[in-house]
Amino acid sequence: MKKFFTTLSNIWKIEDLRVRITNTLLFLLIYRIGSYVVLPGVDANVLNTQRGKEGLLGLLNMFAGGSFSRASIFALGVMPYISASIVVQLLGIAVPYFTKMQKEGESGRNKLNQWTRYLTIFITAAQAYGYVRSQVPENARLIADPTTFYFLTAVTLTAGTLFVMWLGEKITDKGIGNGISLIIMVGIIASLPGSIVEEFKSRFINGGGGPILFIVEMVALMAVVMFTILIVQGTRKIAVQYAKRIVGNKQYGGVRQYIPLKVTAAGVMPIIFAQALMFIPATIGSFWPKVASSSIVIALSNYTTWQHNVLFAILIILFTFFYTAITVNPNQMADDMKKNGGFIPGVKPGQATSSFIDGVISKITLPGSIFLAIVAIIPALASMVHINSQFARFFGGTSLIILVGVVLDTLQQIESHLLMRHYDGLMKTGRIKGRTAVPTAAGTTPPAI
Repeated sequence: MKKFFTTLSNIWKIEDLRVRITNTLLFLLIYRIGSYVVLPGVDANVLNTQRGKEGLLGLLNMFAGGSFSRASIFALGVMPYISASIVVQLLGIAVPYFTKMQKEGESGRNKLNQWTRYLTIFITAAQAYGYVRSQVPENARLIADPTTFYFLTAVTLTAGTLFVMWLGEKITDKGIGNGISLIIMVGIIASLPGSIVEEFKSRFINGGGGPILFIVEMVALMAVVMFTILIVQGTRKIAVQYAKRIVGNKQYGGVRQYIPLKVTAAGVMPIIFAQALMFIPATIGSFWPKVASSSIVIALSNYTTWQHNVLFAILIILFTFFYTAITVNPNQMADDMKKNGGFIPGVKPGQATSSFIDGVISKITLPGSIFLAIVAIIPALASMVHINSQFARFFGGTSLIILVGVVLDTLQQIESHLLMRHYDGLMKTGRIKGRTAVPTAAGTTPPAI
């Protein structure tokens, strides 16, 4: 405990770090206040707050911190921006024009950021129309003219998303950590206290097993968190030797370094893609009632059935290999290594190095994808043992992986500030490691979520 208070004192002594943490908290507070501001022309008293809390919409509502179900001006959150970032990243792989921009350094990144912002506007406008049609009932609309209401709401939601995107960029520049990731994390954490309270009531008040079962659930949650940290930080290091170079009177190179290849280089993206596909049967069933009554559609639409979870796990494994293949480029890594005079001991430079790295990635991606699949289906297993569905989401899946990754990244940045000023780190032994970035197909890293 003494070490903890000493660390807090050291953090407060560093003016730059103190200002950055204060700025981050203030920006996040603005976001949370805005998440309770209802859209103009919508009667909040008539809204059904239970709508949009289940299925894929429930996942979006969690990312938006409950704004989605409250019809807030921040209802769409930063998800349109994340979608635009992923599209631009994929364009950088498939379209030569975008690939060239990714290789132009700072100026190229600025151009890509502009393209991402423009695309965010179009995606938000399209999603805003769909949101109003599906989530805001007619009896909650205070504006009689549908055209006026749709236009006003679309403009407001688009402005809200752009404002949240601006907040995220300001947090990154003037705060601590990745702003967009922190906003998503705060939205997820916002529902955690209420979920714990509901689970507490179900165990203590409603005779659902008493304190022993509740304690077992909390211990299980901590075990899952530790397992997720192991997955997020797991790396396979490849030794790289650099040749000696004499420049003037100084010697460069001649040292051994390591390329850290992540066990889960795809991050949380395979789970997001797989979840999107798993909601297709329910969507088809909403248009064709006869199809919805079939046993296959019913089984695949229920996330607690074994058919749903087996297919979900298979999709995650496949998407992990797919996303790793398009984001991690062994050829580029081998070329960069050759240009800088580096080589892997026992492996010839060039194509042999590329094949070696590709083989290592293939070997570590399989266990990584299996681990991701296990983490993804744990919430369904928790629901099967009668854990509250809202609380069960924190036992794994997208939300837990994002929480663990963002917290590790933020703590790593705080520790870096402490170490630069000759203070001890946050831990007595070792150093906190964030999500290690690996070179991608175009020299950039995937969206930090």
